[in-house]
Amino acid sequence: MRDKRSRFIELGEARVTKATQMLRLIGNLANSNNYEYSADDAQKIFNALDGEMKLLKAKFQTALSKRPKDEFKLG
Repeated sequence: MRDKRSRFIELGEARVTKATQMLRLIGNLANSNNYEYSADDAQKIFNALDGEMKLLKAKFQTALSKRPKDEFKLG
């Protein structure tokens, strides 16, 4: 059975790679030779992605803040 760290690395690399590829595909929508869109359409995409990034950051920050602090005490 793999340990938690190796699973995190394996899945993290795969998922970030996939997310990066999907973001590039979304970026292709900016090509006005192939697509018609408004500034409002683009802003809706930015807002959706920004919202998800904020949720992602909050999950990691919450998890990291729950970790016990490394404290050394002699008494």
